[in-house]
Amino acid sequence: MGTALFFMEIQIRKASPADIPSIIELMREFAEFENVSEFFEITDDRLSAAMFGDEAFIEGLIAFQDGKPLAYALFYPHFASFRGQRGYYLEDIYIVESGRRKGIGEAMLREIARLGRARGFERIDFQVLDWNGPAIRFYEKLGADRDDDERHFKFTDEAFKVLASGDNESGPQV
Repeated sequence: MGTALFFMEIQIRKASPADIPSIIELMREFAEFENVSEFFEITDDRLSAAMFGDEAFIEGLIAFQDGKPLAYALFYPHFASFRGQRGYYLEDIYIVESGRRKGIGEAMLREIARLGRARGFERIDFQVLDWNGPAIRFYEKLGADRDDDERHFKFTDEAFKVLASGDNESGPQV
């Protein structure tokens, strides 16, 4: 996105290194909204490395009104193997309460889709907590498909360390 989008005095643009502290603050508010503050460990350095470091793979958008950050989105490329489709995985999209219902979320999603289409991508995947009815209705209104059969799993902390160490004796050695 070469230029920023402006509407209703709101500016949406690609995130820059100078935006990291603002994104972290919005992320903190998002963690509180989702009741997961106890897991909030991100630092400016870690986010900066993921977005702008030598091995960067995260892209981001940020929205402002009168210089105040209102929203952010973080996303990265992924591949849907069975369909053979490339796309973005939308890790986060968050809009402060005072910025909701102003078209910011839709504008950010449209920009992510435009960025993806320019790269030959065909989809955006994401997850929504089952209790977040307003978000579910918002995505469905825009035409998102919902799949209640899939379950999100993750290896983190000790489980990840065990997998990465190769110390598990329960399977064949690679």
